[in-house]
Amino acid sequence: MTAATAPHTHPPHPVETIPGDPACGLILLCDHASNAVPPDLDQLGVASPHFERHIAYDIGAAAVTRALARRLGAPALLTTFSRLIIDPNRGRTDPTLVMRLSDGAIVPGNARIGPDGVAARLARFYDPYDRAIDAGVAAAFAAGAPPAIVTVHSFTPAWRGVARPWQVGILWDRDDRLAGPLIAGLRADPAGFTVGDNQPYGGGLPGDTIDRHAMARGLPNALIEIRQDLIGDEAGAEEWAARFAALLGPLVARA
Repeated sequence: MTAATAPHTHPPHPVETIPGDPACGLILLCDHASNAVPPDLDQLGVASPHFERHIAYDIGAAAVTRALARRLGAPALLTTFSRLIIDPNRGRTDPTLVMRLSDGAIVPGNARIGPDGVAARLARFYDPYDRAIDAGVAAAFAAGAPPAIVTVHSFTPAWRGVARPWQVGILWDRDDRLAGPLIAGLRADPAGFTVGDNQPYGGGLPGDTIDRHAMARGLPNALIEIRQDLIGDEAGAEEWAARFAALLGPLVARA
C-alpha cells in the first residue's frame, strides 16, 4: 500500500500530530487518514485488498492535510488507525461507529463485538484523538486565537454505479461563516469546478468531529470533501492543498 500505512505497520499512538502556530486561528483534522490496523487485531479478518479501498480510509486526505498544514503553518491532527476499527467521525452512540458491513465488505472482527469491545476501542483509539483535539483547541485559546476547525475528507468518484458530478464539496451545519466563503471561492475558480454544498453528503451529523469540537464551542468550521481520483497521488494532493491554502489563509486571517 502506497497511499497510507499498511495494516501491519500501525504506529504506536493513534494520533499523528503536526506542530503549527497555535495563534494562527486554524486547526486541521483528518479523521480517516490511515488504513492501519494493529497486529493484535489481525486486520479484523478483512482481506488485504480491501484496505486499499475507501472503506478503510479516505484516500488522499492525509496527504492534502499535511501539505495544507505546511503551507499555512497550522497545527494538524491525523488518525493513525483505520476507520474499520472505529470511526472517530461518528458519535459514541451512532450505529455506524463500528461497522460490521461496509460497502459490500464483511468485517469479521466486528461481527460479534459487544459493548465491552466497543468501549475498549473507544479508550484505545477514539478518546486519544478527542483529547488531542481538545488540547489543540485549548492551546489556540491560550494563544488568544479561538480557532476555526477544518476537517479534510475524500469521496469516491462513483457510488453504487452512479458517477458523482462534484470535484469537491463543503459540508456544514447551521454555521456557514467559513463554509459559505469556501464554497463561493471554489465556484469562482477558473477551472469551473462543480462544487457540492452539503454534497455528496449532508452536513450536521450529530456527534461527529465537527459537532463535538467546533459546533459545541461555537467555532467556525467546515468539512472538506475532495474526490479521490483528484488527490490519489502527490501532485494532486499538492494542487488541492495549494488551492485551499489560497482560500483559507485570507479567511482565517480576517476571522
